[in-house]
Amino acid sequence: MRVGITGHTNLVPECVPAVRAAITEVLERLGQPLVGVTCLAPGADQVFARAVLGLGGQVEVVLPALDYRDKLKPHQVAEYDELRAAATVVSVLPHMSSGRLAYVAANERMLASVELLVAVWDGVPAQGKGGTADVVEQARASGVPIEVVWPPEARRKS
Repeated sequence: MRVGITGHTNLVPECVPAVRAAITEVLERLGQPLVGVTCLAPGADQVFARAVLGLGGQVEVVLPALDYRDKLKPHQVAEYDELRAAATVVSVLPHMSSGRLAYVAANERMLASVELLVAVWDGVPAQGKGGTADVVEQARASGVPIEVVWPPEARRKS
């Protein structure tokens, strides 16, 4: 089963265990072999990657741009590097710099390769292209089934 992820990058640290448990619950129902497809963005994407790996699945990465790692904040680099080393990078899009166009293209590539989308989403409507709600809308339009994960403990930084 090939599963993609979209979700908020600004989850509060205290809610991460609950979000990971909710993602794991969805993934456990799917059976094996399990392949998770992600851009490895901070927040929901990385929580998802850890859940996939924890279940013995494989993680495939679609990188939105050549400078993607360089756009991370210093405190985010170690976790990104650790997860990228445990994954297979299947695509690095030809964008020179990370930004909305690169994120939209990466999300389109991810959606085209999965059978299910997990959305760590609070239900707030899209506020532009490339964000969580926009990816959910794209999945709906293309017929990709969606599992929304937002446990009661989930919160975003404001």
